[in-house]
Amino acid sequence: MINKNILFPVLALGVFGACSDNACDPVPAKAGVHISVPADIDISGLRDGSLTFYNISSGESLSTPCGAGLSVETMVQPGVYNISYSATVTLANGVEAALRGQIAGVQITPGGASTTLSTFAAVDTDDLIISELFFTGTLQTSGNQYNGDQYIKLYNNTGHTVYADGLTIFESQFLTTQKFNYTPDLIASDVSVDALYTIPGSGTDYPVEPGEELLIADIAIDHREINRNSFDLSHADFEWYDQSSTPAYTDIDNPAVENLDKWYCYTLSIWQLHNRGLKAYGIARIPVDKDEYLSGYRYTVEYDQTTAAGTFPMSKTCYRLPNEWVVDIVNCSVESEYLWNVCTPALDMGWTHCGTVDGDKNRYFHAVRRKVLTLGADGHPLLSDTNNSSQDFNSFVTPSEIERQGTAAGIDGKPASTQTYDGVMPK
Repeated sequence: MINKNILFPVLALGVFGACSDNACDPVPAKAGVHISVPADIDISGLRDGSLTFYNISSGESLSTPCGAGLSVETMVQPGVYNISYSATVTLANGVEAALRGQIAGVQITPGGASTTLSTFAAVDTDDLIISELFFTGTLQTSGNQYNGDQYIKLYNNTGHTVYADGLTIFESQFLTTQKFNYTPDLIASDVSVDALYTIPGSGTDYPVEPGEELLIADIAIDHREINRNSFDLSHADFEWYDQSSTPAYTDIDNPAVENLDKWYCYTLSIWQLHNRGLKAYGIARIPVDKDEYLSGYRYTVEYDQTTAAGTFPMSKTCYRLPNEWVVDIVNCSVESEYLWNVCTPALDMGWTHCGTVDGDKNRYFHAVRRKVLTLGADGHPLLSDTNNSSQDFNSFVTPSEIERQGTAAGIDGKPASTQTYDGVMPK
């Protein structure tokens, strides 16, 4: 598709810090940004444009509104940046869409830099969304990590019944804390995945009413019987189960809770969510059956990995999900280690977390939960869904199941005493 480049004015941004001595004040550098818009987008209809510079080294970000005009230059402190853009646009068919773009790892030198940022239009899917990810797990009273009480929650944020049948939960292949020059690079069209588990059903077996949620557990048992610092997941709607070929790592199956249909997983033992949250998790509607998908969407990616011993050619084989099949995706990371989003910004412009540094011991007993915008007339929360996980999620908060059950909120065993809608807004 032929793209047309448009230029937006960018207000001057302040530098990220300064010396106490005026003589050594850091000198800001000139950064130019070109916004590339798909040819079928009428740029006269763009509104609410915003450009954000995220300094990878300092972790600080600055945003500025973008209107119509000619100026494209801004002054920032030299460094490495992730630059993102978002706007609202009305498509030719009258549908309102979000226009998003992001470019990672832009080096802005003291001499300045100029870059082009490609954008993509995304339309709301009107489906279930991920409302909570509990990937950190809990700790035993001994201080040892406890495995098995992870869970995912899906929520019906629409005004009508949504059937969960056939909805696939997936994990990204790539890490948000590690980036290579991947070949072929499919990020503009696909998400690379290494685990897919699908909700069973014939199409209308699992209705989810407006304001209702689904609880999907790793192991759907009362974990307090093993770890008194954990909680009960025996009431889960579904669980994912793996028949492990590794005797040291075996799964537990609760026959009273429906298992997800395992389509594929990279491991031959048991699959668990990354307990530091270095991947993206999502849900998708795959319009082909399992056999057709597994035979037609395999993907081998090649890249070079550089270490102290030299540079080595590497390859990984996984599966790809076309972006148009993705219903929702949440990029997770660690504050000090985040490098990039592993999907197109049309799907997610931001990221969320449960740790400030890699291996953060404080991450346990914490989750990421989608923010509540307001309570409807029926009392059901309306959750934030802007396809920007930085804006949509409360990070590093108490999991909803710990709040509801009043179980241990930390290794000291002290029970949670407050219930909230989203980890912040009290009930």
